[in-house]
Amino acid sequence: MEKKKKKIWIIGGLILCLVAVIGITFAFFSTGGTQDTANTFTSGCLNIELTDASSSINLTNTYPISDVEGVDTTSYDFTIRNTCDTSTNYSINLESLNQVSNSLNADYIKVSLSSNTIDNVISKLSDNIVATPEIDGAYEAYTLYTGSINAHEEKTYHLKLWIDYDATVEQAANKTYSSKINVTANPETSVVDTLEATFTLDDKTLTSSLSNNVTSATYCTTTTNICEPTTPATITNNSYTVELEGNENNQMVCTKLNGTSKVICSNGLEVKNPCGEACQTILAQEGGAEAIEAKGTPDFSKTATTDEGMYAAEDDYGTTYYYRGAVNDNWFEFGTNSSGQPLYWRIVRINGDGSIRLIYNGTSTTTEGDSTMINTVQAFNTSYNNNAYVGYMYENNQVHGLTTNSSIKTTLDNWYIDNLKDEYAEYLDGNAGFCGDRTSTTTDGGAPNDTGGTGTTATYYGASYRLHTNKTPTFKCSDIDNDLYTTPGSSKGNGALIVNNSNDENYRDETPTPIGLITADEVAFAGGVYGTSNSSYYLYSNYAVYWTMSPYNFDGSIALVFRVSSSGSLNDYRVPSPYGVRPVINIRANVELTGTGSQDNPFKVVGAN
Repeated sequence: MEKKKKKIWIIGGLILCLVAVIGITFAFFSTGGTQDTANTFTSGCLNIELTDASSSINLTNTYPISDVEGVDTTSYDFTIRNTCDTSTNYSINLESLNQVSNSLNADYIKVSLSSNTIDNVISKLSDNIVATPEIDGAYEAYTLYTGSINAHEEKTYHLKLWIDYDATVEQAANKTYSSKINVTANPETSVVDTLEATFTLDDKTLTSSLSNNVTSATYCTTTTNICEPTTPATITNNSYTVELEGNENNQMVCTKLNGTSKVICSNGLEVKNPCGEACQTILAQEGGAEAIEAKGTPDFSKTATTDEGMYAAEDDYGTTYYYRGAVNDNWFEFGTNSSGQPLYWRIVRINGDGSIRLIYNGTSTTTEGDSTMINTVQAFNTSYNNNAYVGYMYENNQVHGLTTNSSIKTTLDNWYIDNLKDEYAEYLDGNAGFCGDRTSTTTDGGAPNDTGGTGTTATYYGASYRLHTNKTPTFKCSDIDNDLYTTPGSSKGNGALIVNNSNDENYRDETPTPIGLITADEVAFAGGVYGTSNSSYYLYSNYAVYWTMSPYNFDGSIALVFRVSSSGSLNDYRVPSPYGVRPVINIRANVELTGTGSQDNPFKVVGAN
């Protein structure tokens, strides 16, 4: 590579504004506009892409927050790709812009930078290495990270900013702050250190995964702000473990490696279920989380025909609690349709992020049959002669393509806009995704062997073996980045849930649509079994047939997707067939509920009905 410094600026500005409201209350406003599409910036051998289509960080908190809360906010994402045949060093700088008399001081701004190989590196902005500003209008700059990228390698980073919890009114009120990221590629850049650590949580045991050049580590646990790591860790096979206390849901473990000043912290809110008030209300009626978790795992080869209550499992966000069998205390009233009728739902589960997943059940708690659907003659996709058409969204010749909406997605999006968008969107969670697992496993339906493909190649997908053959459902999505459908700006998933994903910008409508379908795995957890009738569990709709979101296979000529049959069994059928549509939504974790979940007294969101 040429020894000349290469500079790449990500032009999406990061804008923070603080306004005093009353007393010591603060308010965030994100300004600077948004982009219609993600941009790509190229210089020399490095290529920088905005992963998110937004030009500003989406900060939803209205006051200074703790570090535990800060690392749970929405991130600003960017990807660095080395397109050359040689490696290079680089630095990631944050440059402060447009200094005015009331600019917020860097002493009161917290920063977190993470990637797939390193958890949240948290610091005060002013504690980072001072760099020379290079962007027009920048008055100061700080180097957040230096690293090396190999030939043809790519790395994605996640940046989060928030106001320091300890900032006072005098320090932070009536202040403004704006900045831009500046990625500088230079083979002569000195890499300070390449020490990395990521964390995973199993029950109360947090396990670190360290880079192989780590020889010593110290750690500490916190439920608020960064703590000083002083407890020596015992490293074995490039990892160490920490046993968390009983309140692990909001704990964070911070570590220092090889005695350096870098503090790397896990985010307990991402790896364990942050059960909010609504979640606690529901779990209390089932005996509490510990009692539910103690029940173990049911036999998924058998249908659930009695009231089995709730069980616990793991999803992509933490611990999920799901209803199984002939339950009758999971009724939920939420929203009204365009005719003013109340809408009734059944709770499928509490997601790992504490949000509540609902499936539509009509305009009363006595609704049966076709009336539990918003449409009874809906094709999943009108086209069928290609692998792509198993997708809730798809792209020809791409296993996990996302450029085109399926027919059923368009129907759901329109229903959401007509019935929920204007009055009820504030109560919905777009971060909890809907998994349309398109992991290709085999060409013949046997044991997975990573074969299959695109076009007209015969291909069986992940759920077909799990549910048809092996009877082992999962709440985890095999390809989170592509097949977990979430709204833009979500902490996980593809961020693809908008009205119109057409590449034609003249017709692009980016209205978020946090709505989807139940998965075949969720049907199995609820008590359905492939090929076995069940007219007793709560997902049976009295002879009505409806689609799930889960692909089954492409048999060489036609695409097939899982459905719930008229007998209540799971099976598969051709995508152009006219079957029912039962919307699925997620209610935010922090809402307040009334009711008991019975048919006569369903749960309701306070303020929404």
